[in-house]
Amino acid sequence: MMRGQCWIITGVLGLCVGLLLFSPAVAAEMTTYSTGMLQPRDSVLQVAVGDVAPDFELPSIAGTPVRLSDYRGSRNVVLTFVPAAWTPVCSDQWPGYRLAIDLFKANNAELIGITVDNTPTQKAWVDAMGGLNFPVVSDFWPHGNVASAYGILRSDGVAERAVFIVDTKGVIRFIHVEDINKRPDLGMLVKALEAVNAKECLLGGQGFVPAVKQLGVPGDSHGFKDRFEIAGQTR
Repeated sequence: MMRGQCWIITGVLGLCVGLLLFSPAVAAEMTTYSTGMLQPRDSVLQVAVGDVAPDFELPSIAGTPVRLSDYRGSRNVVLTFVPAAWTPVCSDQWPGYRLAIDLFKANNAELIGITVDNTPTQKAWVDAMGGLNFPVVSDFWPHGNVASAYGILRSDGVAERAVFIVDTKGVIRFIHVEDINKRPDLGMLVKALEAVNAKECLLGGQGFVPAVKQLGVPGDSHGFKDRFEIAGQTR
């Protein structure tokens, strides 16, 4: 990869991360419910990197169901679970992803937001945040069924703050369960997604080639290895 391209990519990522860090906090403009400090993690994963992701079909606030397997063969998928609507951390996390949506698209990824709230509650919450540019689906009934299948349903009935990257073959390639009291680091997520997309291209899959060319991965197996290890979830 040419050094100039590296700086461009780094600059774009830095700009997006900067936007997340310094953009006005959406939660501060809303009436939210503070849960106080919670036990950082309260669940046991039921899936691992390398497993086929449990499929699901859930209602979305757009009025149409979203099925994970519909993306198989064409797009990577980033599943972002957050604990609950109308809570401060969640109300800042997803608007941050709205600002960074081009980074997800550049890596051939669809972002799907999931909570265990019902659809009317989700719709009111998303509207209050100014809207989101990715699907938001409800895991309300059977309550937390999808969160439970992934092993991130807490004992109080909400989901962990967790991210899963599923590749175009429907296989889980990255898992991160964050302290429920904190927002996950966007840079970590983007690096993991780059690694997954790079592997897709290297293996002749459905990865988005232009993004990989920007990363300089083809013909640079060492660079690919480094990036995939950044994801830390090889199997």
